Amino acid sequence: MRTPLRGRSQAAPARRRPWRVVAGAALAAAALFTAAPPALADASPSASASQDEEAEAGPTEAGTAFRTAVRLAQGQRGTASASTGDYLYWVFPADTGQRPTVEATVSLPAEQARQGASTWRIDVYDGLRRRQACAYGLQERRAGEDAAEVRLSCTLRTVRAFSEPWANDPLPGAYYVRLTVSRLAADDLGRPFRAEIGVDSQETGGSTAVGGKLSEPLLPGISAASATSGEEPGEQDTADEEGTGQAPRPAALAEPEGGWSSGWWTDRWLWTGAGAVLAALAGIFGYTLTRGGGRPDRVPPGV
Repeated sequence: MRTPLRGRSQAAPARRRPWRVVAGAALAAAALFTAAPPALADASPSASASQDEEAEAGPTEAGTAFRTAVRLAQGQRGTASASTGDYLYWVFPADTGQRPTVEATVSLPAEQARQGASTWRIDVYDGLRRRQACAYGLQERRAGEDAAEVRLSCTLRTVRAFSEPWANDPLPGAYYVRLTVSRLAADDLGRPFRAEIGVDSQETGGSTAVGGKLSEPLLPGISAASATSGEEPGEQDTADEEGTGQAPRPAALAEPEGGWSSGWWTDRWLWTGAGAVLAALAGIFGYTLTRGGGRPDRVPPGV
């Protein structure tokens, strides 16, 4: 008469095991998904101050063509003084997974009376000089006769690691920024202005990762790099003719520490690992439910 009671006392712990497995799975999932936020605490006041200092140390001139584009690193602020009607060019690097944003400010002198309104525009081209469309932003704006400045912005699409030959997707490499006035009164041509430009990027993570990889980034030779190559233009040309030199590249477009598009780590690894752990825990939980936990693990002899 006491044997059934003994069986019930032994079966009770077995019935509580699935809930322990569920609790363990919940704790494991919470640990996985809450491990990333501490990395966001790196944005300390000292780090932001250092970034502001780096942003101020940008170039103070601009090129007048693609081949003379001035190097501009991401996070820097470049300035230039020119005459209305000139084309100003800068070039900056962008790698896979980045979403670059170009911002430009045109300051117009207030002491000089202008005859009419003007329209300013920025365009972005990739290393193959293909014009890249802006996903959003004010790419072209009109400035009135008494306007003191004009602010422009252009956010590109996310740079992809690989693309089809017929597509016009952004690819890793150099990107040119061109600033000019598109509409202007004839009497205002040649008036001075000052331009300020900056480039920042946002990392999109593994959500935009695709298969494939370019053999080489889109980095065409730029003649402006010879000014900082440590050699005279004549010596550089002679070296290229003899086949002992290589086409110079701007310092801002040099390879990253790990190389172009060499980072193998993406957010997908985290989600894949978390999914694998949850799947394993779900399998264990299902096994404990279907193996017959209501029966006693051990039957006393003689029953």
